[in-house]
Amino acid sequence: MAYLTPSEFVTKMVDAGESKIYMSTRDTLVRAYMAGAILALAAVFAVSVAIATGSHLVGSILFPVGFCMLYLMGFDLLTGVFMLTPLAWLDKRPGVSIGQILRNWGLVFIGNFAGALTVAFMMCFIFTYGFNTDGGAIAEKVAGIGKARTLGYAEYGLAGWFTIFIRGMLCNWMVSLGVVGAMVSSHVSGKVLAMWMPIMLFFFMGFEHSVVNMFLFPFGLMMGGEFSVADYFIWNEIPTALGNLFGGIAFTGLTLFSTHYKTAPKRKLTSRARNIAA
Repeated sequence: MAYLTPSEFVTKMVDAGESKIYMSTRDTLVRAYMAGAILALAAVFAVSVAIATGSHLVGSILFPVGFCMLYLMGFDLLTGVFMLTPLAWLDKRPGVSIGQILRNWGLVFIGNFAGALTVAFMMCFIFTYGFNTDGGAIAEKVAGIGKARTLGYAEYGLAGWFTIFIRGMLCNWMVSLGVVGAMVSSHVSGKVLAMWMPIMLFFFMGFEHSVVNMFLFPFGLMMGGEFSVADYFIWNEIPTALGNLFGGIAFTGLTLFSTHYKTAPKRKLTSRARNIAA
């Protein structure tokens, strides 16, 4: 399983952040598009399994298959670049600027959204036989999720908005650990196991993932969800993305970077402590 120590894989995190900033526009968009599409397929798969089995837990256990596939293929999610790219700036890598980081985030957002929207349309077409019937149990379930996780939050005003923000923050704490998990082993089995655990946790707990929501909410709207595009952005996508940003940087990126890469000076033993140790 060839486990890498934190000092080794944190260096890989910083290197990955730098490489993503310097990636071409074409490659960034294509990789982000594929990531959004694969994660969307994983989301509809998990919902389908949960409905078929009557168990949200089973759907949550199987959802990480999409995350593992996209990261093994080297595709990029917005949640991942939120955490990785600032590390290259903090390390003062040559040419890395705030503007370039924002450019990368913008391109990945566009790519993820386009991929997720494509799969949303295709799933709607499949479930409705070309929009000629209703979408059945899955469409009803996702439409209900869309309403509950927009207007349901809106009922609580500012408190509801911050509830989404915190759920987004907790989500990317886990998801970014999954991104790091892909770096802790040189074997596929080790990578998959390390990615699987935090992704399963976030999905089962109902935390808010900006890219998953890029599929769920447009799909819900196409399937007749009783909420609007504005509801989706104001009462879900925006606070979720901001929460994802904060959670990924604060809880994963900065903690690993500051304690395993830019470590503080080690504490020196006093003569009294040496005597006690002896």
